[in-house]
Amino acid sequence: MATIAFTVDYKPSGQHNAALVTWPTLTQTGSDVGAAFEHADFADRCVQFDGTIGTGGSITLQGSNDGTNWSALTDPQGNAITKTSLPAIEAITENTRYIRPAVTAGDGTTSINCRLWARRNR
Repeated sequence: MATIAFTVDYKPSGQHNAALVTWPTLTQTGSDVGAAFEHADFADRCVQFDGTIGTGGSITLQGSNDGTNWSALTDPQGNAITKTSLPAIEAITENTRYIRPAVTAGDGTTSINCRLWARRNR
């Protein structure tokens, strides 16, 4: 399993009121997971997936409060944020300490980008 690093672009620049967190090129070849992003200050979040899902492909957005035990996060309707077709975008209900994407199925063509938009409540 490969752990894919993320980048963070804070908006407005230098003020940290919002953040765009990007995990690029998650693949099934290594059953990739994104590095855990700790986001306690950001209560409003949504996630976007794009790229190639591959045959039988699936990606799940996961959350954890201890960084060890991970569970699927849900959208406002209570559905697990697990996608089998792309592109897709969802709001996130739970406000866990850590968040990461995880490729859970696919083939050699699976190559998924994950972008998390997070902003502080004012």
